[in-house]
Amino acid sequence: MDDPLSQNRPKVPKAGILLAIDAWIDSTVYETGFRLGEAYENLTIFFRRFRVSGWRRVPVEIFGEIVALGAAGSVVMLALALPAFEETKGDWRRQGDFAVTFTDRNGKEIGQRGIIQRDSVPVDAMPDHVVKAVLATEDRRFYEHYGIDFPGLARAMTENLRANSVVQGGSSITQQLAKNLFLSNERTIERKVKEAFLAIWLEANLSKKEILQLYLDRAYMGGGTFGIAAAADFYFGKEVKDLNLAEAAMLAGLFKAPAKYAPHINLPAARARANVVLDNLVDSGFMTEGQVLSARLHPADIVDRGKQNSPDYFLDYAFDEVKRIAGPTGHRSVVARTTIDLDLQRAAEESLEFNLRQHGKDYRVSEGAIVVLDTDGSVRAIVGGRDYGESQFNRATRALRQTGSSFKPYVYATAMEHGFKPDSIVSDGPINWGGWQPKNYGRSYSGRTTLASALIRSINTVPVRLAKDHLSIPPIKAMAEAMGVESPLNGHKTMVLGTSGMTVMDQATGYNTFANGGFAGTRHAILQLSTHSGEVFYEYARDAPRPKRVLSEQAMKSMNSILVQIPEVGTAKRAALPYIRSAGKTGTTQSYRDAWYVGFTGNYTAAVWLGNDDFSPTKEMTGGSLPAMVWQRLMIYAHRDVELKAIPGIEKPFVDADIAARAAEAEKRRLAEAAAGTSPSPAVLSGATTIFLRELAKTFRDAPVIALPKEPETLSAL
Repeated sequence: MDDPLSQNRPKVPKAGILLAIDAWIDSTVYETGFRLGEAYENLTIFFRRFRVSGWRRVPVEIFGEIVALGAAGSVVMLALALPAFEETKGDWRRQGDFAVTFTDRNGKEIGQRGIIQRDSVPVDAMPDHVVKAVLATEDRRFYEHYGIDFPGLARAMTENLRANSVVQGGSSITQQLAKNLFLSNERTIERKVKEAFLAIWLEANLSKKEILQLYLDRAYMGGGTFGIAAAADFYFGKEVKDLNLAEAAMLAGLFKAPAKYAPHINLPAARARANVVLDNLVDSGFMTEGQVLSARLHPADIVDRGKQNSPDYFLDYAFDEVKRIAGPTGHRSVVARTTIDLDLQRAAEESLEFNLRQHGKDYRVSEGAIVVLDTDGSVRAIVGGRDYGESQFNRATRALRQTGSSFKPYVYATAMEHGFKPDSIVSDGPINWGGWQPKNYGRSYSGRTTLASALIRSINTVPVRLAKDHLSIPPIKAMAEAMGVESPLNGHKTMVLGTSGMTVMDQATGYNTFANGGFAGTRHAILQLSTHSGEVFYEYARDAPRPKRVLSEQAMKSMNSILVQIPEVGTAKRAALPYIRSAGKTGTTQSYRDAWYVGFTGNYTAAVWLGNDDFSPTKEMTGGSLPAMVWQRLMIYAHRDVELKAIPGIEKPFVDADIAARAAEAEKRRLAEAAAGTSPSPAVLSGATTIFLRELAKTFRDAPVIALPKEPETLSAL
């Protein structure tokens, strides 16, 4: 039944409802704003009670600015700290649990890594004068700071400014441990920032005793030894607990400069450094002059170990390989038979040092790295820098440096796998790839050219055109990785011209695929692993994965037919070997920061990099200059008294005998003229190439004259 009242109730129009809603919203917003304003005013009135004036206002304002800057700085510091803390992931405490004795491929002991073979001596069990000598020299306020010793840092900076050179270091023991455990010796701001954060992290996670223990056990002490226990045995034939004060002072002087003060290399310098440590003990108040007098009068003598240097960069690389292989087996105390050839190792070190001493200043270059592989993948030599004592950072296996044109063979190899041939025609002309317009070295173009000519002349536009129009980037990246490159390639289009960083080891590995007939997966530094009781638990020939073909035979032959011409008529004439055919490619990066030569024969593959640790540019050094010279000097030695093998796809391993003999004679004459100062200019072409061109010119001169027809039509056709 209908409500009779509803019939008389007035109806509200829709427009009125909307107006009511609008009025409610307006009043609510106004009321809310009024309440907030009232609350803000009350808050302001409340805080006025704390307002200061007069002289009190100055410290309050300063405090406020400090708080604001501190908050902003905290955000920045957090952003910087996150990359540093990434380094702490993993089982870093156990990284020294392996104890490995290394031998060369013939079974001769060449060095050790790890600390178990020189059982770690607890700090509490060490003589008091040993610990005091280290602290007095390395970090007097070790027990007072929290990772970073700011007063010590200020003192070191003052002394360095006063002496106008670096005479004191400001790093605390915790900072040095952070570097030893997690970082490299690269001299970059990024590394120093990480070092500072990691030092604080170590202080937060370890006790002072644990930090000191790790520092004494892990620091490099020269002579291929790590840790004070191993150094005491190596230099003095003693255990740490038996060291006297003079010996302790000599060891304490090694922590920051093991190369300069290693007593088996320079005993007078080591004794002078030990005397400085004794001064530090007195200056710090740890000992009196009377207590150190006997050590001054009777300096330490050492065990005669000779001056044989261990191949430390190689051992560091082999140590990592041992840990990778032996880790899953549970074996920790291991004897490793390696692939190193000590004669080649010394030759590689000598070639690098010789050329840097002779030409380093002229080219403004200070560092280099070399890797030598047998064509079967055996690592024969690793030079990770000029001086292991000065820097343990392995530039051969850890430094990622741009490769420049030495990356181009990976692009051309991909093209050969996709049906291209050395005589395939590609345009060398201006190219635009999404705004990127690469230019050739000489800023000129040659039009239509063959792939062989483009690679020999190191033209830039051709590999870019191959990648843009025919291949794309992913197949090129996949090819490089299949050839053994483990460095993280950036996958950017500029990668084809070598903008992605790679290690020297990866460059040697990749090129070794050409030298090994197209097979990859053969690189190895360990031949055998066994326990000290003689139980063999790993054999490379038995347990390693089999090599895999990544380049077809046709692609491999095509590439090698081009690469052998580069030392003969291309950009690497200074790498040409007398009598022996070799192949390779030069590489130079922007601003001349990196220079490469990577080459191979039928016997060996070697990669050479030269540059500066701080990435500063060299003085127009190209891959065809000093790196090629380093490579040539090394490889001439490497091929003495060996059975020459032909490069796969190349018929003979040697240059024609008659031409080679006359080339050698011409080279002798050139050297004699250079020594006498009568040579007008250095040789640009190899001796063999020079003689070949002379014979070709003679052939043209002696050839009979060909009478040409007079008809204009025929002449134009010719």
